[in-house]
Amino acid sequence: MPVLEISDLIGAWDPDTGAHLPVGKDEVVARLRAAGDHHAVRIVERMPASGGFLEPEAVDRLFVRVHTELQWLGEELRMAERFAELLRPLVTAARRAGRGPLRIVDVGCGIDPVTRALAASGTLGRDVELIGAELNPVLVAEATRLAEEERLTCRFVRRNALTLAEPATFYISSGLLHHLPAASLAGFFGAQDRSDTAGFVHYDIAASRLAPLGAWVLHRARMREPLGRHDGVASARRAHGDAVLLDAASSAEGMRVFLFTPPRHANPCCAAMRPVIGVRPGLIEALRRGLGRRARGLVGPSDTGQEPGGAGEGTGG
Repeated sequence: MPVLEISDLIGAWDPDTGAHLPVGKDEVVARLRAAGDHHAVRIVERMPASGGFLEPEAVDRLFVRVHTELQWLGEELRMAERFAELLRPLVTAARRAGRGPLRIVDVGCGIDPVTRALAASGTLGRDVELIGAELNPVLVAEATRLAEEERLTCRFVRRNALTLAEPATFYISSGLLHHLPAASLAGFFGAQDRSDTAGFVHYDIAASRLAPLGAWVLHRARMREPLGRHDGVASARRAHGDAVLLDAASSAEGMRVFLFTPPRHANPCCAAMRPVIGVRPGLIEALRRGLGRRARGLVGPSDTGQEPGGAGEGTGG
């Protein structure tokens, strides 16, 4: 049976205007029941509806609450620091190579605590433009509100990040990949192999046998919203395996691809976050120098016995 996340089912928006589209409560319940997820059914059945449709304002408030809790969780996991560790040497190398303007685009950013933290710290340099792209308009509005309140120079747009007019020097994301079916991953990575793009860093849950249990413990301890707790475990169950990710990332043919598995972040009993990295060949040495001894955590397709074009079976779908 498919593993579904409630958050993927309860919101829909017009791609041009961003206006809410009606979402039938019974339809969402039926999909979750067909997937055998009775816990999720109970969560959705408690959500307010009018005329058979989920109330948009209630859904908006729920999205903001859940993503605020995810921000707190990301701060605990030090996600902004993890991105900065990888991006600093890459941005420095891109700057020295004369690439510009330097621009980092966060794909499916939510309320984007990572971009806002990078903007607040200035760790990548003030010449780097930081953009978050998200299709959910209420999350774009909340990210914008928070950035203005924090007096940050980053900006947020309601767009598909891969169709922005402004080319990205680096694409990043956090917790996005498991939302994509395995069959769509190659297209996602391949679309980032643009002449103006130097690389990408996409963090997601590392698939392991114990990851769902670790996610359950972590989300029960740190999140209050039932939807957030449910979707956190579902995310771990949907995580793509190493071979699937590396094979798909190799669709960006102009880049070398790696997983990054630093020992101090490895935890087989928890839902560990791990990035897939793609970089132009000329930037690899700069990345290795920037990581120092931790560069030993860079694992490519040949290190896993997985050559491009022969993806093994993963847990995501």
